[in-house]
Formats: sequence, C-alpha cells, structure tokens
Amino acid sequence: MMRFATLAAALALLATNAAAAPDAARFTARDYVGDKVFTGGIEGPAVGPDGALYVVNYAREGTIGRVRPQSGGTGQATLFATLPEGSVGNGIRFLAGGRMLVADYKRHRLLSVSPRGAIGTYADLPSAHQPNDLAVAPDGIVYASDPDWAHDAGRLWIIGTNGKASILEEGMGTTNGIEVSPDGRRLYVGESVQRRIWVYDRQADGSVTGKRLFATFADHGLDGMRCDQAGNLYVTRHGGGAVAIFAPDGTLTRTVALKGKLPSNIAFGGKDGRTAFVTLQDRGAIETFRTEMPGREFRGAQRRR
Repeated sequence: MMRFATLAAALALLATNAAAAPDAARFTARDYVGDKVFTGGIEGPAVGPDGALYVVNYAREGTIGRVRPQSGGTGQATLFATLPEGSVGNGIRFLAGGRMLVADYKRHRLLSVSPRGAIGTYADLPSAHQPNDLAVAPDGIVYASDPDWAHDAGRLWIIGTNGKASILEEGMGTTNGIEVSPDGRRLYVGESVQRRIWVYDRQADGSVTGKRLFATFADHGLDGMRCDQAGNLYVTRHGGGAVAIFAPDGTLTRTVALKGKLPSNIAFGGKDGRTAFVTLQDRGAIETFRTEMPGREFRGAQRRR
C-alpha cells in the first residue's frame, strides 16, 4: 500500500508540475512575431472577438495585420485590411459589438472596421494634432490621446457612444498611452516627454475630475498602457526596453525586460487572457510573455466569441 501511495503522490506531483509548466517562465519575454514583419510604425495592438491579434502597419504603412497563433507558441501575420488612401493607423480597440476602432493619425479621425474589413468613419477629430492611443471604458465611451510632438504638448479627447467627439482637456504634456481601470472609475494618461502618468476619477457621463500624479520616471519615455483585471497597470517603456507594472496604488511591482528597446504598446490575449503581446518599433516585431492576471477586457471578448 505504501508503494502505491508513493507512486500516486509522485504522479500527482508530475501532473501538478505539468499543469504549471506553461507559466514556469511567467514574465519572461520571447518572440511571437519576428523582426521586420511590421514596419517601424508598428502599433495597435488589440485582440479581437475571434481571438486573433490585430496590429497596424503590417509590411507597409496604412495597413492592419492579423496575427493568429501557430503551433510552437509563435504567431503568423497576414494582411487583414488596407486603410483608405492617406490614412495611417495607430491605436486599435474593439467595441462591445465587435467593431474595431482605429486611430487614423494622418487624417484626424477614428475609423470603424467591420469583422470582414469594411472601413468607415466612427468619429471625426478635425482639429486634432494626431489621434494616437485609444481606451474604451466599460460603458462604451472612448478616450483618445492627442500628442503635439513638435511642442512637447498634448490634449485628450472623449468620444461618446454616438460618435460625437470633444476635447476633454488641453494644455497637457505629450499625451500618449491611455487606459481605463477595470471598474471604469479611473482614467490613466501618460505623457511621454515629461515621463509621468496622471490618473483621473471618471464620472457617470465620462467626464473626469480629481487629476493627480500616479507615477513618474527618471529616464526613458513611456508609450502604450493596459490594465489587467486586478487593476494593475502595464506601461511600455519606450527607449527603456521594458514593461513596467504598477499596482493600483502606484507602487512599481515588477519590470519585464524585453529584447527590443522601443516598445510602443501592449495587449492581452490568449485562451485565458493572461498572455501579453508587446509591439516593438525598433524590431518591427512582437514579443510576448505570460502574466498572473487576465487583461481587463478579456471576459467581454470571450462573451462575444
């Protein structure tokens, strides 16, 4: 009986270790899509209702690539859509119904892309410097950063569920990464040149109050950011070759080293929502690592599948 008990315990231990194996290298980055598959304008990224990763500027500017997982843990990129003449995309987000929004920074608008690749205009931002990164709140309200790189300045836009856009705040630094907390009560905005992140309290109508400093950096810039379901904020360190992870109280809890030095943005996906994808501008590539918590938008995406 003892021999069988010992064998059973050993088999149970092996099963436990096997189950844990996929997360043994948690927070360790590796390649998902290799060098120069995307241009130096690689950005986006967002996981759609189909589970694929969507990233702008596949092979050339003005396109959107779709990356599907392959055996061996890598991704295969193909062309999903070509934007209208003169348009170049930056941030991508998905609305609750599965419609893709793309920040068209060249033509100062948000594009709407259907699952089949049909393209229209969701909102016009005619006076924008360049709509850059996007965040969609749980109530469907959209926020867009609008950096003025020539003057180290920027502002914020708010786009209602009716597609009407208005300026939320002016006179800021170079607004870039933007995100909403899982409960929809906070809005985070990063200023790249000033190396700081602000946090606001969101009101029921989407307006914001209580602006306060959330985090600062002594070196390098910051770009895109996303929250997980626990409210931790993942911030790409442009020039620093890393992703900084902050607890909701602003404490820096972890830094994930990347192979590339110019990460532009981050998204969550995978079967359990705990796979992070990071776009790298210096490589034209995508790196990936496993996390402890799913991304904040993961459950909504699962319901749409």
